[in-house]
Amino acid sequence: MNHRPPATSASSARKPLSLLQIVIATSAGNALEWFDIAIYGFFALYIGKNFFPTADQTASLLLTFGTFGASYLVRPIGGVVLGAYADKRGRKAALMMSVGLMMVGTAIIALLPSYASIGLAAPIGVFVARLIQGFSAGGEFGASTAMLIEHAPHRRGFLASWQFATQGLSTLMAATCGFALARLLSHDALESWGWRVPFFIGLLIGPVGLYLRRFLEDAPDFTEAVHTETPVRDVFATQKRMVLIATGALAVSTSVNYLLQYLPTFAIRELHLPASTSFAATMLGGVILTCVTPFAGHLSDRIGRLTQMATVGLLFVVTAYPAFSYTVAHLSTFTLFALVAWLAVLKSVYFGALPALMSEIFPAATRSTGMSVAYNVGVTVFGGFTPAVVTWLVSATANRSAPSFYVMITAMVSLAALASVSRVKRVEVERGLAT
Repeated sequence: MNHRPPATSASSARKPLSLLQIVIATSAGNALEWFDIAIYGFFALYIGKNFFPTADQTASLLLTFGTFGASYLVRPIGGVVLGAYADKRGRKAALMMSVGLMMVGTAIIALLPSYASIGLAAPIGVFVARLIQGFSAGGEFGASTAMLIEHAPHRRGFLASWQFATQGLSTLMAATCGFALARLLSHDALESWGWRVPFFIGLLIGPVGLYLRRFLEDAPDFTEAVHTETPVRDVFATQKRMVLIATGALAVSTSVNYLLQYLPTFAIRELHLPASTSFAATMLGGVILTCVTPFAGHLSDRIGRLTQMATVGLLFVVTAYPAFSYTVAHLSTFTLFALVAWLAVLKSVYFGALPALMSEIFPAATRSTGMSVAYNVGVTVFGGFTPAVVTWLVSATANRSAPSFYVMITAMVSLAALASVSRVKRVEVERGLAT
């Protein structure tokens, strides 16, 4: 049954926020939430030794990243549940719930005793915490992106790009923590307790995220639209093809995102570089993702999402292997930084246009649900298992350039999806007429 959600007296009495305030409130909570996810990947070596100890370091790392990836299996469920909640009850309500759940998962990892103290309960506890975080993150993308683009439909590319720019900020924050701890603490201290420090910092997501988001209000584009009580059924009944297209378009973006999170581990373990150097390189990637992505979003408003994203997809296919091969063959701090910078620049330009394109595929009544389902299926299939896949590829092929294979494959998947967008939704997407 279609309905319009009733306006609340609090909403009508409160002075509307400016676009800048909306971007800050939505994006700050998003940045803090993704910080908690990023630090798990950055500190995987230490988490593995504390919670998944084995005689074989590769096996320990695979167990750690396997848990990281397995938690992504619950993300589509979180996307469906929280996405539908956002479509039925409002974007703000879903965003508040998402922040609270993420805080619970982060607290578990920060406080959980190691395997040496409580045995099998330790890895089980980490797995449960990652499931909670995965469920929470599952609803974040759809609700926050919808909140941003519905407040300024004429600037969808620029506003939606902040969704991903703040993920870059999360990478920068997490890498900065890693760099500082690697420089300030001994290896033994970092391995025994120092890795927990960023998780305690991540607990700021609770009070800060909830405080900022309590001032948000849903946009007229949402509150004045006709809504449905069955957004999930509507998406799977009439929009399956667009879900598949949006999922494919996300493939290369999310694979490179998690590859950048894996690079500190790759640089330490495979390239034998100091931990501080690897974290510094990732800090550079975070700066690029944070600063370039909004400009890329603005550019997509001017030249079109498809042209911009297809060009970058082709560059990923052509340059990924040469970039990794050169870095491995001429190993130095400079070449590692250059590799990270190149991946981050390409990702930013692709990233900046992606959320607006995804939002334009789905109508307002099912926008949060459709984006959440597509995003979380894509992240689960192409992103969450990236560290484990890359670790296996390097081991199986004995080729330290093997991470590039995965980038090339996912880039080709994304190019195929963009070609489908061009055929099915070209007029609506390029002119921004999708509702």
